[in-house]
Amino acid sequence: MSEAATAMPSVEDFEALLNETMPENTGFEGRVVKGTVTSIENDFAIIDIGLKAEGRVPLKEFGVPGQPSEIAAGDEVEVFVERIENALGEAILSRDKARREEAWEQLEKAFEGDARVDGVIFGRVKGGFTVDLNGAVAFLPGSQVDIRPVRDVTPLMNISQPFQILKMDRRRGNIVVSRRAVLEEDRAEQRAELMSKLGEGDTIDGVVKNITDYGAFVDLGGIDGLLHVTDISWRRVNHPSEVLSIGQTVKVQVVRINPETQRISLGMKQLETDPWDGIEAKYPVGAKLTGTVTNITDYGAFVELEAGVEGLVHVSEMSWVKKNVHPGKIVSTSQEVEVMVLDVDSGKRRISLGLKQCGENPWDAFAAKFPTGTEVEGEIKNITEFGLFIGLDGDVDGMVHLSDLDWDRSGEDAIQDYKKGDTVKAVVLDVDVDKERISLGIKQLGGDPFTTVSTKKRGETVTCVVKEANDNGIEVEVGETGVTAFIRRSDLARDRADQRPDRFAVGDKVDAMVTGVDKGSRRLNLSIKALEMAEEKAAVEQYGSADSGASLGDILGAALEKAKEDKS
Repeated sequence: MSEAATAMPSVEDFEALLNETMPENTGFEGRVVKGTVTSIENDFAIIDIGLKAEGRVPLKEFGVPGQPSEIAAGDEVEVFVERIENALGEAILSRDKARREEAWEQLEKAFEGDARVDGVIFGRVKGGFTVDLNGAVAFLPGSQVDIRPVRDVTPLMNISQPFQILKMDRRRGNIVVSRRAVLEEDRAEQRAELMSKLGEGDTIDGVVKNITDYGAFVDLGGIDGLLHVTDISWRRVNHPSEVLSIGQTVKVQVVRINPETQRISLGMKQLETDPWDGIEAKYPVGAKLTGTVTNITDYGAFVELEAGVEGLVHVSEMSWVKKNVHPGKIVSTSQEVEVMVLDVDSGKRRISLGLKQCGENPWDAFAAKFPTGTEVEGEIKNITEFGLFIGLDGDVDGMVHLSDLDWDRSGEDAIQDYKKGDTVKAVVLDVDVDKERISLGIKQLGGDPFTTVSTKKRGETVTCVVKEANDNGIEVEVGETGVTAFIRRSDLARDRADQRPDRFAVGDKVDAMVTGVDKGSRRLNLSIKALEMAEEKAAVEQYGSADSGASLGDILGAALEKAKEDKS
């Protein structure tokens, strides 16, 4: 054996020999290569990737979720070579990984360019759904499925639709997508296009999408407008559901467009004739009409005169006699009532109505039935610090002032004789219809006793009975008239020494002279002193003067003697 034949091959020679047997096979691993489907066996596709290397790939990897796979012998496909197992060229291949590698490259480009990608929702996971993005699996959060919460996602599954990539991390294999972002973008485009075509005053058809307490949202074809409850109808609408229903097609007018917020205000009533046009001619002041009570508040009741036209009956105009009563105790909702037009303000769209004006004014009726001076009878409804309130015919009240309770006693004393619920008689003193007041008097029932003494002349002598004596004088009753007068201490006698009230006892009869009559204050002024001085003067004139030699005592004695004889 020659030296050359017996020499061992070098490492370089061995590597060259191996590469000659399996050229570049090891370079396939971890790469995507093209192969040809040679046959379909059971649920596998046999794929030749060249250089005598074949592998088996499950048919399901060639299909898109929700769709059957379409592959046949002779088709050229791309697969991912995981590894070459032996010298026979058997390879572990994956179509999924090949698609995933290809998909990731395309998805990264789409993510960088903020472009949409197509995908298929094919499964549910906690918090959302899984989406196949042409081989790459992404996560779709539940909040990103639609603009509004979706109860049933089934109709959206297993169909190809666009998504927006929100986040992706290739190293971790995480992709988060959103369907909502696509819808919002489309909606914004539709909104912008529709907004550019719409103008205030335009009439358009829409579909009621949602109803709230304050109105309804109407879909105008990709954009929503608000139809406020006050713009649904000229008449009162308490809740939009009374007139509208979800899904209903309505004709609306664009009332206002806010270019900054892109909000659209709609109206339905604007398409109808305004019932307030020419309202003053239709409802002149003083006219009596029939309407329906639509709403009751603390301050009154609203009455509908025609569709879209309401007037307010203020609580003060509801009843002549029922004061401080809630309107709900006088009228009820849906009740038909007769009202009178009191005022019309077309600018403010207000009509003031009166309910009580359509009935008889009880104050007028009372004045006609019970003129001044008429005697009436009624029950004491209330007692106050200034008098009595008495219920009278026609559900009206009259008042007896303290000063009209008694001729002689003070009102504070006289009112103690009465209690609530007593039936009393009184005289009508005055009826003020405008102020709704009736003045009554109880003391006037018996006439004024002062009239019996009001005719007394100054200088006339009256006989009185002492009723009371005090330090300031004495109180006396003039005759049997019931009229009392007060004689001051200085008027009790001519002589100062006799001007003592204690000289008089209750029941004593005394004569006094009338020194004044004040009819306004009903006061009679009396003086014993003035009477004594008048008698003295008369005696002197009749029986002589002091200059004649007779003493004053003699003169007065003679006068008194003469007076006794005259009386006998």
